[in-house]
Amino acid sequence: MKIGIPKALLYYYYYPLWKVLFEELGFEVVTTKNTTKELVDKGIKVSVSDICVPIKIFNGHVLELLEQSVDYIFVPRMMNIRKGEFFCPKFMGLPDMVRYCIPDIKKKLLAPNISSVSDDISDAKNYLPMCDILGVSSYKMRSALKKGKVAWEKYRRLSIKGYTAKEVLDSMESGNNIKGDYKGGFMNIGLMSYVYNLYDEFISMGMVDRLRERNISIQTFEMFNENVLDSQLRSMRKILFWTFSNKLLAVGYKFLKDSRIDGIIHITAFGCGPDSLIGKVMELESIDYGKPFMTIRVDEHTGENHLQTRVEAFIDMIYRKKVMLKGEANIV
Repeated sequence: MKIGIPKALLYYYYYPLWKVLFEELGFEVVTTKNTTKELVDKGIKVSVSDICVPIKIFNGHVLELLEQSVDYIFVPRMMNIRKGEFFCPKFMGLPDMVRYCIPDIKKKLLAPNISSVSDDISDAKNYLPMCDILGVSSYKMRSALKKGKVAWEKYRRLSIKGYTAKEVLDSMESGNNIKGDYKGGFMNIGLMSYVYNLYDEFISMGMVDRLRERNISIQTFEMFNENVLDSQLRSMRKILFWTFSNKLLAVGYKFLKDSRIDGIIHITAFGCGPDSLIGKVMELESIDYGKPFMTIRVDEHTGENHLQTRVEAFIDMIYRKKVMLKGEANIV
């Protein structure tokens, strides 16, 4: 039996758990290739026009899996991973949107409800309803989840060492180990972005690689553990309703306070409600902190030249500031 997992959305955060889970249950895991313009166009045709581009891309990946004749497509209903907070409504309603946008998936949809009190979503209660559908025992499901949890914890440990989600996922897929911590460059940039915007190279247009090629080190929210991020929001009277948005807001404040971070780039998808709030907060706060801040808003029409020009101008201005204020003329 083949289980399809779309290479989109939270694939870039939970894939190690889900991959090991299904393989330990005895199934073949099938994923899609990297996002392409053709795939995006497929997703657009079956999506409502005002939905954000990450969801359109997800629909495109689902269509790709249908063409590969998988037996089931894994589309979990992500509810919450923190008490009193929730995922974006699009995540909570994702199985329903996919079902009505792509009617052919109805009999192949594997959509458990995921609810947890932490980032660790390996609790068996989330997955036991799939036992009857997949024809596996609850004991086997629990055993597979334990091994999946180990794989996900390894992924998180490597992320916290400073490696990007893409680097860790590629190493786990290839079986090649990553050795040592990532060594930074002459400039440090904080990237505020959801994993599915940053690591889908069609959306971010290879932002991470562009910066690394210029000897610039980056930091992202998944490079910090939950306690570090939580500490950044303790002074707020009320936090946001959405957990991953809180992670971005928290890491944004950490970047503002960290003198080692030279500038912040916020990558967001057009039409993202939570991001429109976070982006404005960071824009105003960056003035008070005197920290360079830039927002890059992308959709399916965003051109590569536009992004490259803006990023290069932003980096060049920070470089000039470092040279003028710190006399670091030798950092070319």
